Amino acid sequence: MPDREYDIVLYGATGFVGRQAAEYLDAQRAKLSFAVAGRDEAKLEAVRSGLKKRRHVGLIVADSRDAKAIDAMAARARVVLNAAGPFALYGDAVVDACVRAKTHYTDITGETPWVRSLIDRHHARAAKDGTRIVPFCGFDSVPSDLGTFLVVRRLQEKFRLPCRQVKAYFRMFGGFNGGTLASAMNLQESGDAAKARDPFLLDPPGKHTMAEKKENRDPRAVEYDADVGAWVGPFVMGPINTRVVRRSAALFARWGDPYGPRFRYQEYTRYGGRVSAALVTGAMGLFGVAIANDRARNALKLVLPKPGEGPSESTMNAGWFRTDLVATSDAGDTVHGRISHQGDPGNRATVRFVCESALALALDERALPGGRKRGGVLTPATGLGDALAARLRRGGVEIEID
Repeated sequence: MPDREYDIVLYGATGFVGRQAAEYLDAQRAKLSFAVAGRDEAKLEAVRSGLKKRRHVGLIVADSRDAKAIDAMAARARVVLNAAGPFALYGDAVVDACVRAKTHYTDITGETPWVRSLIDRHHARAAKDGTRIVPFCGFDSVPSDLGTFLVVRRLQEKFRLPCRQVKAYFRMFGGFNGGTLASAMNLQESGDAAKARDPFLLDPPGKHTMAEKKENRDPRAVEYDADVGAWVGPFVMGPINTRVVRRSAALFARWGDPYGPRFRYQEYTRYGGRVSAALVTGAMGLFGVAIANDRARNALKLVLPKPGEGPSESTMNAGWFRTDLVATSDAGDTVHGRISHQGDPGNRATVRFVCESALALALDERALPGGRKRGGVLTPATGLGDALAARLRRGGVEIEID
């Protein structure tokens, strides 16, 4: 990639996650040139004024509806970090510009139908140009996708056998920000919710049998899982994360480095007992019904956090998550992994994940998987892999494999 004015341009810097990301990037000790970007100059200046190194931080005014301004922004950056959602509403122009400018891209979306549209429009050209478009770099879906990559490769290295399946189990505490909720609401209002139910939505073109779809359908009920000796139920982000992991598996298979010939992935919330599992699973089901109903959804909008709003500092500091993963070989051998982080998953962890993803794209090009020529609409595992894992370990994320 030719030299650019900025290593990273942070688009959507005035939002709830964007403001935290600006502070995170500002605190980096590594030599880094970055700029805050968005549509409101006054709000951007307020963000920049709150940074310790504000004199060295650029400011770019660019509205997502102004194609020329977005093109000019992308051309000035090695990497664009996009924190402005809902991405199905505001993200197309930013990704389009990055593909044209051969600028790497990352974001915090969990909107799988939107990413499907990016794959259809941009994967081939980005792959040809070596441009890495890497969505899903927040809490959805770094622990799931990167964790699966690490346990699978460890199992293959240790036992010299293909991986048959990986299961992930989540426990967490934290709050929601308005941007995440707005994306969930827009998924219903756009009519894309039905598309999101396809378990292989993000896979490269190809047919899947009914048996494969049945094996990989999303969990709906509470059950006892003997692999971890605990009651488990559906994980709220499972319909996002599972699609991402399956895309990683499919891409690696196309590149001749598969997880396993009939690899399966599933994830769950892990509970202390059957009653708590049933209560939380029931509440999740009621919320899903509510946001699918126009009247209930409009009522929820009045009381839930709005875009730009989020949990208090104390809630974000007290938050945490833990992801346990179990990889199983064709012969029944297992490898265990764990990823955990102190801090609210949807905010503190998400900010760390996406900022370190952007830093890996900008500063660790030689360490990225597949070499400099790899490009396309990728995933955290296929686009960042061990380079991201190393950065997260140094940044305080606990990653234990086997």
